[in-house]
Amino acid sequence: MPPDAMVASFRQQADACGRLGSPLYAALLERAADDVAAGGPCAEAVAAHAEAAAADAVPLRLAGGVHALALTGRAPRLAAHYPSAGGVFDSGNAAAAWPAFREAVAAELPWLRAWLARPPQTNEVGRAVMLLVGLLSVLPRPQLPVRLFELGSSAGLLLRADQYRYVSDAFTWGPPDSPVRLTEAWRGEVPDWLRQAAARSPALRVVERHGCDPDPIDPLSPGGALALRAYLWPDQLARAARLEGALSVAAKVPATVEAAGAAEFLAGVQLETGTMTVVWHSVARQYIDPAEWARVERELDRLARAATADAGFAYLSFEPHEREGFCLTVRTGRAGERHLAVAPAHGLPASWHGPG
Repeated sequence: MPPDAMVASFRQQADACGRLGSPLYAALLERAADDVAAGGPCAEAVAAHAEAAAADAVPLRLAGGVHALALTGRAPRLAAHYPSAGGVFDSGNAAAAWPAFREAVAAELPWLRAWLARPPQTNEVGRAVMLLVGLLSVLPRPQLPVRLFELGSSAGLLLRADQYRYVSDAFTWGPPDSPVRLTEAWRGEVPDWLRQAAARSPALRVVERHGCDPDPIDPLSPGGALALRAYLWPDQLARAARLEGALSVAAKVPATVEAAGAAEFLAGVQLETGTMTVVWHSVARQYIDPAEWARVERELDRLARAATADAGFAYLSFEPHEREGFCLTVRTGRAGERHLAVAPAHGLPASWHGPG
């Protein structure tokens, strides 16, 4: 990524953070862009990524690494500004944390360079809303055993989506005692098809939870949990609370995430009689090489052709859409795709399309 492109990448990410409700990161990444342009510590931190593509999310890597420094006590002056680390965010002066941010980068360059070698993995728990709703919409009968397979799983938190509680003014679903409560999950009236699907299946029978990721995170390890916490945004405590709940669920509900590419992983998936096989992913497509994605589509077509009344198959994706923001797309068996819902990138709140 040429220097001008790197600066532009930081500014674009600052704008995105502002639109997605993080004034702290909007201010810090805008100033980090200036620092990169001026050849400051931020430029030194990201220098090894001169060939990076926009999808490599270098600004989020740097922000996540610096957040990890605050969370672990290595940047106490910065932690004083980060609510996630027990600090206080001055909403009237969002840039107040910048001197401490820049100081942390300058003091921890070797550590940050090592951190930046790994791609960001938020494993955003809020996206479970869209995937769960898609699953309810395709399940042909209650208590049919479901086999979940996820592409780009990161830590596998979304493989436990049925263990979370979904709440809106007019609709709830999921275990009442779940430590994960996805509140304000829906915008506007809940459609009849969703009410009916949820009433038919107040609980799901998930018998397999398998995922893949080129660099999976173990959510039960200290390093894995730190990475997940660090890639959240420090002034968004609701997201942090969801993550903490999801980590406690992960400790009780097993799921397997293989270190494998998406196409390789799917090639080993076969349908099974008496079950519903579901392949899903969320905001993962951009990280998969186009040539590999072509192989993924061939494997999805193979599974769709193999589907029968006794061995079902569904494909759910929550990804950017050229006209509708982030869109939940559903495909069952050999049927065509349907767009069921749209939501912001973090999955909350959702709004609906058509009859499902």
